[in-house]
Amino acid sequence: MSLLILGGTADGRHLAAALHNSGCPVIYSVAGLVRHPKLDCEVISGGFSQFGGLTAYLKAKSVRAILDVTHPYAQTMSSAAHESAQACGIPCWRFHRLPWQPEADDQWQCYDDWSALLADLNEKRSVFLTAGQVPPKALKALEILGKHGQQQILRTAVEAKEALPASIKWHKAIGPFSLAHEMDIMRQYRIDALVTKNSGGTSMQAKLFAARELGIPVLMFTRPKLPAVDKEFNERLTCQAFVENWYQLKNP
Repeated sequence: MSLLILGGTADGRHLAAALHNSGCPVIYSVAGLVRHPKLDCEVISGGFSQFGGLTAYLKAKSVRAILDVTHPYAQTMSSAAHESAQACGIPCWRFHRLPWQPEADDQWQCYDDWSALLADLNEKRSVFLTAGQVPPKALKALEILGKHGQQQILRTAVEAKEALPASIKWHKAIGPFSLAHEMDIMRQYRIDALVTKNSGGTSMQAKLFAARELGIPVLMFTRPKLPAVDKEFNERLTCQAFVENWYQLKNP
């Protein structure tokens, strides 16, 4: 009668801890690429292929509902959760932080994919890449720009999956980051373009404040479209209350 929380975010850890403490039978799943969470509930790491796939795992563990608290850009996992929930006839809920909104003095440009974004990097001298792993085709395009003198700073929490061109300087770092830290990096490398995703929340927002303060354009990836779920939340307490109530009603 478990609740499977698909995590990997601070919100996921907080919800898992709170729901476990309230008596919900929580299983917390995380990819485990960055860190292994310290939680009192059951935690699985490394995906579901080790169990024969997500649908097989849901049946084997008698999971009664899925709460998707993955990153807003974890499109593959969110789609798999929706499909497996339908296959098992159980509800799938989702928690995502509200997206950031541009404010006065922000210079945002929004893009759906790398091909559109790269076209606007041609005239930039020093680019700060904070949008996670860069796909192979985009790396090749960045390599060409680098050969023409562009400096590129890539910051990720885990090592790049692909070999990086010589023009890219890799920073391994795990947030949150302070405003002073972000401004120091942008000043040190004379950044004139910030590439990022619209993750929402406060832990990674300092780079946007720094870009605003320094007058740096932000090239922002829009959030991917995800399949509709049975219920969606953007406030943790509301989400927690709903799940607790649902389990009280369904599992007296």
